[in-house]
Amino acid sequence: MNLQEDGQTEEKTAILIVDDNEINRMILSETFRDQDKILEAENGKEALDLIRREPGGISAILLDIVMPEMDGLELLEILYKDGLTESIPVFLITADSSEQNTQRGYQLGAMDIIEKPIVPYFVKKRVGSVVELFHARKRLSNTVHKQHQRLLAQEMEIYELNNAIIETLSTAIEFRSGESGAHVKRIRELTGLFLRRLMEIRPEKYQFSEDEIEMISLASIMHDVGKIAIPDHILNKPGKLTKEEFEVMKQHTLKGCDLLCQIPKYHQNPLYQYAYDICRHHHERWDGKGYPDALKGDETTIWSQVVALADVYDALTNERVYKPAYSAEKAASMIVGGECGCFNPELLECLTFILKETGGSI
Repeated sequence: MNLQEDGQTEEKTAILIVDDNEINRMILSETFRDQDKILEAENGKEALDLIRREPGGISAILLDIVMPEMDGLELLEILYKDGLTESIPVFLITADSSEQNTQRGYQLGAMDIIEKPIVPYFVKKRVGSVVELFHARKRLSNTVHKQHQRLLAQEMEIYELNNAIIETLSTAIEFRSGESGAHVKRIRELTGLFLRRLMEIRPEKYQFSEDEIEMISLASIMHDVGKIAIPDHILNKPGKLTKEEFEVMKQHTLKGCDLLCQIPKYHQNPLYQYAYDICRHHHERWDGKGYPDALKGDETTIWSQVVALADVYDALTNERVYKPAYSAEKAASMIVGGECGCFNPELLECLTFILKETGGSI
């Protein structure tokens, strides 16, 4: 029963013989002595000590039913509850093969029930076949596990590559508007921060898994991807935009969606759905006076509202071609006071909560 795997011999395992009759133990030991290490126990209690000492070193248990101290069915019940019958095949070898014992044995996970008197050849064949099957199943399970780990590693590599491509594209667009690229990274961090704090102050209304937060945060960095289609003289104008120029600038929300729509085999991905929604709606306002769809209140998804707040806060607290950087306190005051748009009151509470918690800085 010693098997080969990847060209190497498996470590020899033991067959545990549990029987209060010394002659029966001797017959079974002689039956398997050429192939396996043999362990012996005179009752269930003694066997349980051996099993718990080295569960991985036992390839099969040959178990009598009628024994003193702890009988075979009592031991089998413990092994079944501990889940050991899933990894160690148990054979009941008994003279008491009543229907009650047989049914109970199979219910508790016994692989086979062999009647006494013992016929060594048949016992060896029946036990050997099942043990080989268990080893084959274990090898298959190990192979499947290794393949699963390789697939997970490949999936993670692809995920990280996609993230890098998204970040590079978003950063390149920031460079066009005179930014260092740090804006999109800060938006990603702020989005995650706002979503987590929003769940803390309104747990009855907002719940996101950590995977959802990570995906929304990644999608947030594509909020301004449509600016790639805005002319430089408008994008980088240091002064206030004219009405006509502002109309062109507003198109970046729709241009970004058009760009995202061009990505093949991506539309069913949740990341695409978050990114598309954020790209289109991060300039909507709580009072319905935003663009491009003039959505009001909760007609805009909460993640788009969060990115809108993060975008405005970051713009205020960092230098732009048209303005100096404001302090966190000044920026929060302007946002809460309605000088920079109209936001969900719950998000304003969230912003105030975070600034108070962090001592006035994010």
